[in-house]
Amino acid sequence: MKNTFKALIILFLMIAVLKADEGKKYGKKITLTEKTKVSEILKNPASFVGKKVLIEGKVTDVCPNRGCWIKIATEDGEESIRVKVKDGEIVFPKEAKGKTALVEGEVYSFKVKSNEECDEKEHAEGAEHKEGCCSGKEQSKTVYQIKGIGAVIK
Repeated sequence: MKNTFKALIILFLMIAVLKADEGKKYGKKITLTEKTKVSEILKNPASFVGKKVLIEGKVTDVCPNRGCWIKIATEDGEESIRVKVKDGEIVFPKEAKGKTALVEGEVYSFKVKSNEECDEKEHAEGAEHKEGCCSGKEQSKTVYQIKGIGAVIK
C-alpha cells in the first residue's frame, strides 16, 4: 500500500513537471508545426504579408498597459518583431518578458507617418537632395507586425 501511494505521488509530480514544460497557453490552439525564423521575416517582411507563421523566440518587451502586444527577438537578439493581439482577447502578462514564446499569427503591414529626428548621414543626404526626414515633410514608414492568434509562453 505504501509503495502504491509513493508511486502515485511520483506519477503526479512527473505529470505536473511535464505540464509546466508545456508553458501557459494564450488565445487559440497553435495549429502550425513548421517554425519560421523571426530574422527570415524581417529580412523580407513584404513577402510574408498575409501569411500565417509560427515563430519562437525570447520575449523582449510586453505592453505595459493591457498586455496587448509582445516583442519577440530574432535568434541573435539584435532585432524584434511585435506580435499584436486584439485588446482583451489575449492578455500577455508582464512576467512574460525574458521568457520564450511560441506564437502563431498572420504577418501584416500598415503605414505610419513620422517626422522623427534623423541621424547625421540622413541629415546630410536630406539636405543635399532637399528631401528625406530632415526636409520638414512628414515621412511615411511601413511597419510590419504579426496579428497573434495563439501563443505559448514557457
